[in-house]
Amino acid sequence: MKLEVLDTTLRDGAQGENISFSVGDKIKIVHALDRLGVDYIEAGIPASNPKDEMLFGLLEKETLLHAKIVAFASTVKKGVRIEDDKNIAATLAANTPAVSVFGKAHFSHTEDILGITGDENIELVKTTVAYFTQKGREVLFDAEHFFDGYRENPDYALSVLRAAKEAGAVRLVLCDTNGGMLPDEIAEIVRAVKSAMPDAVFGIHCHNDSGCAIASTVLAATEGTVHVQGSFGGIGERCGNADLTAVLPNLILKRGFESSIVLTKLKGIAGQIGEIANIRIHHNAPYIGRSAFSHKGGTHVDAEMKKAGAFMHIDPSLVGNESRLLLSEVSGRSTVLPYLQAIAPHLTKQSEETERITKKLKEQELLGYQYEGAGASFELLVKKELGLWKPHFNVIMYKLSDDYPEPDEELLANATVKIEANGKTALAAGEGNGPMNALYQALSKALASIYPELVRILMVDFKVRVIESKSFDAKTRVLIEATNGIENFTTIGVSTDMIKASFSALVDAYEYHLSKGDNI
Repeated sequence: MKLEVLDTTLRDGAQGENISFSVGDKIKIVHALDRLGVDYIEAGIPASNPKDEMLFGLLEKETLLHAKIVAFASTVKKGVRIEDDKNIAATLAANTPAVSVFGKAHFSHTEDILGITGDENIELVKTTVAYFTQKGREVLFDAEHFFDGYRENPDYALSVLRAAKEAGAVRLVLCDTNGGMLPDEIAEIVRAVKSAMPDAVFGIHCHNDSGCAIASTVLAATEGTVHVQGSFGGIGERCGNADLTAVLPNLILKRGFESSIVLTKLKGIAGQIGEIANIRIHHNAPYIGRSAFSHKGGTHVDAEMKKAGAFMHIDPSLVGNESRLLLSEVSGRSTVLPYLQAIAPHLTKQSEETERITKKLKEQELLGYQYEGAGASFELLVKKELGLWKPHFNVIMYKLSDDYPEPDEELLANATVKIEANGKTALAAGEGNGPMNALYQALSKALASIYPELVRILMVDFKVRVIESKSFDAKTRVLIEATNGIENFTTIGVSTDMIKASFSALVDAYEYHLSKGDNI
């Protein structure tokens, strides 16, 4: 069965709290969705604001590989000639090949919200759909509040669908607008509707207010709504929409639907859209999260080493993801070994060094270290344990001073660092808008006087986490991400003194780069 996908990230998704797209953002997302193979992209509401009006004008000049751009509109207003309705006129002016028209399918809403009779509502649906159809638009009819309306008055809800179909709508989209229906209720109603209208093509549009949007969409599609709608990351009004990053692989990989979607691009495209939307993809998001195929428990890792996929429901490469083995206090030798062999290929699971480093890892975890996100520090730890590393410099001392109150509302900090390396001593001072910035400036100057190539090292991220928030002497874990222009690497420091933890991670960053020698 062929699956048809409409993405509403730019329309319904944009209605989510803290979501705001510029025109440029929307155009980038349109091209990303097109590369993924989405069939329809609901780009916005032309009549709602100048930004969307501008967007549709620009999209006319864009060349897409596959997707059709869709404009979204309500039915014509009661008492207004359709030719005079500004909402309808703006939608036509958007000049999109397809239009989503939404209309009420809930009998009591027509009277209580629209202030019209049920028959008048049906007439508005027919008039609007027929008008766009006559103008050469492909009309997708969104039956708003359909499931609640069907539960209240099934005959009326079906009569609205029939009116839209007779007027020319090519897709009848059943909307769980309140997001309150449970998946079994959705499936039951879809079966009944398909039985009542066997020659219609149905779609499904679910909101996530009861946490069931993905499951409801999958069940509805399984029952025959071959047109599915949702957003990337599940963003949208209130609790959001069905998350296509889970809906699509569920239907294609688990239900056998054919589709133009290129699933191997799913994780990458999701990441791009997340960056543009300024939303974080949760590490444990199904299919696309970085932890989705990660293994930490010793028995899980051991099984994965013996039989790939033992603890994975799909091959992660199918959705553009990868399997990861995580280092932690619950790691066994099977987990640690691949990391060790990357440094010392001769090691085996039975090697004394493997057992010793595994034990050391657990001891470090007890102290607050967590190496699964600090690979550079872990590599240094392993090299130290194997006798493959010696320090490239020693910090003789470092001092800090801060100015209070802060001049110009900025904390002015001063640092002095003295190091010894290659038989030379270097002393340098740094000034920054905080203690760590000042220490970074001072240490980098001192090191660059002996290792000029270290001017390439830049700090790109700094994370602080209080491990035990019991008092002012709580342990603090600091992660620093650095780059040398070729690779990014992360180091860790732990101490009851945040400055000491931060400086330790900073020193590791420079040591890691220097330990690479001429290979970087």
